[in-house]
Amino acid sequence: MTTSTLSVATTRRAVWSARLRDLAELTKPRIVTMVLFSVGASAMVASWGQPDPSVVLHAVLGTVLIAASGSILNQWLERDTDARMARTADRPMVNGRLGVTEALALASMCGLTGFLYLIWKTNYWTAVWGAGTWLLYVVAYTPLKRHTAWNTAVGALSGAMPIWIGWAAVGGRPELRAIAMFLLVFFWQFPHFMAIAWLYRQQYARAGIQVATVTDPTGRLAGVQAVLGAISLLPVTMVFAIAEPEAKPYLAIACLLGVIQVYFAWIFFRRPDEISARTLLRMSLIYLPTVLACVAASPWG
Repeated sequence: MTTSTLSVATTRRAVWSARLRDLAELTKPRIVTMVLFSVGASAMVASWGQPDPSVVLHAVLGTVLIAASGSILNQWLERDTDARMARTADRPMVNGRLGVTEALALASMCGLTGFLYLIWKTNYWTAVWGAGTWLLYVVAYTPLKRHTAWNTAVGALSGAMPIWIGWAAVGGRPELRAIAMFLLVFFWQFPHFMAIAWLYRQQYARAGIQVATVTDPTGRLAGVQAVLGAISLLPVTMVFAIAEPEAKPYLAIACLLGVIQVYFAWIFFRRPDEISARTLLRMSLIYLPTVLACVAASPWG
């Protein structure tokens, strides 16, 4: 093989590698990871720790496709505002690395395939919850970001709905534990997102996105929502341990993490700055996966 041939092959590999990275970025892998963790944990709890692995796998795969579709359409709808923010200005559709037509085609294919896959491999209600999550995220939350700071609550609802996907996939019936898991993910998003909203408040303002730190630049409103969300998590996490003699280790972990998160949320409320916001953000990233993992791994969950 000649040097020129090797060079062409290397260039082609680099082009395809960059293209795959752009396609992966369209799906917002971090958000998808959180969604999948919620689906898996919910399926574990709904089946009392003994889910059918194949059913969980199918639910996860179908949800991946639906979540990817929603993320792509979110970036399509927000490509103008994304261009005004440094944190999103390098997204594939913003700088033209990927065209709008191919992005929409990919979103349509992923969404429809994911919905049909959930019907085929799990059940009708799992697909309904998947479609509902997609609709709430794309049709309600994304457009509302330009009009009202209360979009955060709608986004929190969308972010918590994967709990119902996992619950329905294993045939779980609606009950108190399901509601508690839903509220756990719902309330968690307020301290988590308020910290992000403060860190990027100037970029959000330039882009015209309405968040609490834009409508109230003092940070007081964001602080209130962060504290209330963190406090609400304390009684919600206790639901899993009601009248359970084996719950002491879980209670210790959930209470400790919950109190620490309330403390950092309170510090953010009293003194909103980059340090308090980043500390709260880091704590929220520790809190949710740890508590969900403890609930899912417990024999009484």
